[in-house]
Amino acid sequence: MTIDTLYEPFKGQMVKPRTYRRNARKDYLYQAKAKKHHKKALRKAVGKQLRYVARDIRIVKDLLNMDGHGTLSQKQEREFQTIQKLYEQQQAMYDKKTNQIEDRIVSISQPHIRPIVRGKARAQTEFGAKIIVSLVDGFAFVEKLDWNNFNEGTLLIDSIERYRKRHGHYPKVACADRIFRNRKNLEFCKQNGIRLSGPRLGRPNIKKLKSQKRIERRDNRIRNEIEGKFGEGKRCYGLGCIMAKLQETSECVIHLQFLVMNLQRKLRLLFVRFFLARFELSMYGFVANFAVN
Repeated sequence: MTIDTLYEPFKGQMVKPRTYRRNARKDYLYQAKAKKHHKKALRKAVGKQLRYVARDIRIVKDLLNMDGHGTLSQKQEREFQTIQKLYEQQQAMYDKKTNQIEDRIVSISQPHIRPIVRGKARAQTEFGAKIIVSLVDGFAFVEKLDWNNFNEGTLLIDSIERYRKRHGHYPKVACADRIFRNRKNLEFCKQNGIRLSGPRLGRPNIKKLKSQKRIERRDNRIRNEIEGKFGEGKRCYGLGCIMAKLQETSECVIHLQFLVMNLQRKLRLLFVRFFLARFELSMYGFVANFAVN
């Protein structure tokens, strides 16, 4: 499509460069529809596709150097830059005979998306933004949003410090997942008088007191609230189906969804207060009338 746009003004003046797009499609389908994907055959097919792409990139650059070429749209220019970077990554993995590379591009239209291996039964690999969210009195705060995979266990201290800036004091209890219970986080919570939920490090204690078990069950119930918040966002607000394409637009949509959830939470609290106030007034009027009668 990019070559067709650039070649349009030269139609009838010069022979259109050959792209071999049909041969490339035929070679791809031959390998994709094979019952068994042997390692040598797969490497040979990848090498063919890389040579097809290299030829097309060279043709586009030659047309861009000619005067009077067609004008590419902003989307086409962005996609061409992405294709060049994608080709460099694939060529580097082909030469080094590896399947890993930093900031690997898996989508031409969304080059910011990265594959995140989660090991779940439903999906071995997930694609999308990774979010760290804290919950205070039912209100969700996005602590970090990133498209690359990261270790969330290192972000507990920053989240607690942001809580202190918002409320003026440290929380008494932090109900977090087990991954947050590392030595650095435990030492920080101990110095600031914060009880971090979950079992202690090391060998599990078989002889637990009933009070400790009760506290752990209560912390687990509180911890489940944050999982329910993610479920609410995916079920009611479309958090699991982001249709935006650009990185900035996708991040804006995600933050807006959490904003709407917080506004809905505030609206429910106001409705409950209004209902209780009217109920108390009606009960007071009923008691007064009963006393007069």
